[in-house]
Amino acid sequence: MFAEAAANCDVTPTALTFLRDKARLKPDQKVLVIGASGAVGLAAVQIAKTFGAEVTGVCSGANSELVSANGADAVIDYIRGDFTRNGLTYDVIFDAVGKRTFRECKGSLSGSGVYLSTVPSLSILFAVLLSSFSRGRKAKFATAGLMQNKANLHDIIGLYNAGKLRANIDREYTLEQIPDDAHAYVDTERKRGDVVIAF
Repeated sequence: MFAEAAANCDVTPTALTFLRDKARLKPDQKVLVIGASGAVGLAAVQIAKTFGAEVTGVCSGANSELVSANGADAVIDYIRGDFTRNGLTYDVIFDAVGKRTFRECKGSLSGSGVYLSTVPSLSILFAVLLSSFSRGRKAKFATAGLMQNKANLHDIIGLYNAGKLRANIDREYTLEQIPDDAHAYVDTERKRGDVVIAF
C-alpha cells in the first residue's frame, strides 16, 4: 500500500496538471499519449479516461497489453507504425517522454489541438512561444512539480478509492540499490510504470 501511495503521489499529479489544467481536457476528446507504458504515461492514460476521453497509447508492442489494461482504447506500436502518418488527428497529444517535437506532431493535431511535453527543451519553449500567437494548434509546457497542492492529492485519492486509478509498479529497490541497480534500470528507458524505493 505504501509503495502504491508513493507511486501515485509522484507521477499522477504531473499527468493531472498537464491534462486537466494545460489541455483543459473534455469528454469525448481524442488523446494520444506518447510513452504510454512509462510511469507518467500510464497515469495519463488513466487520468484521460476519467475525463471521458478516447485514448490511444504509443508504446512498444511488448507493452501494448499493459497500456490497454490501464484503459487505452487503442495502442500503436511505435516500432511498426508512425502515428504521424496514419491520417488520424487528436485533440491532445501528450508526450510523456519527450520523444517527438511539436513540429513533428502538428499535422496529427485537430484544428484547435494541444501538444504537451513533460521534457523541458529549447524546442518546446520555442514552440510554446510561437504557437501562443496562433489561433489554432498550440504547444504547452508546465513545471508540473511546482504546481502541486493538497487539492490535487485529494482528487487523486478520490480516483484511487473509486477504483479509477491504480499504481503500476515495475520494480522495487532498497536505498542501497539506488546508485547502481535502480538508476541503471531507469536509464535503460525500458521500465513499465514506476520504480519505487522501499525503506
